[in-house]
Amino acid sequence: MSDALAAFAVVFVAEFGDRTQLLIATLAARHALVPVFGGLALGYALTNLLAVVVGSLLGAALPEQAVGIVGGLLFLGFAVWTLLGDEDDEDDEDGPDGDGRSRLAVALGITAAIVVSELGDKSMLATATLATDGDPVAVWVGATLGILAAGGVGAVVGRVVGDRVPARALRLGSAALFAVFGVVLIVTSL
Repeated sequence: MSDALAAFAVVFVAEFGDRTQLLIATLAARHALVPVFGGLALGYALTNLLAVVVGSLLGAALPEQAVGIVGGLLFLGFAVWTLLGDEDDEDDEDGPDGDGRSRLAVALGITAAIVVSELGDKSMLATATLATDGDPVAVWVGATLGILAAGGVGAVVGRVVGDRVPARALRLGSAALFAVFGVVLIVTSL
């Protein structure tokens, strides 16, 4: 239990003000909270699982330079995707043909954004480090709950802001943040 609490505390603190929390706030400003929370929960669960596996089995992190460059390129792709998206589909109850696909697409897109953003991030590295000599399951549970708590704060703040800002401004702001994160990832990885 102490491994889970330690992982929760370390990851919660590490994630505050992090680029992923800002990303979540931006996405929550544009989309309904249900697919945002679903996407971030799945994305965080996957990245923390990878961190625990890397930390407990390999004891080393993924090659930071390659992850940073690929992640940066993906963020630039998300920026373009955001700019080209349909302004009317952001908070629809269902997809264009009434089957809920737009919410699923939003959740899966957010999952991908979270995974890309978290690869090689300080919270992922902290989780991997804790897993090197802690109980891997407890570390995974604690880290995932910690990062979900921090991400949830970002999502709620983003939703409050999103209710007060025009959709076009949110779209442009989101695309700009994706582009900035992409460029920063690439530059810092070279």
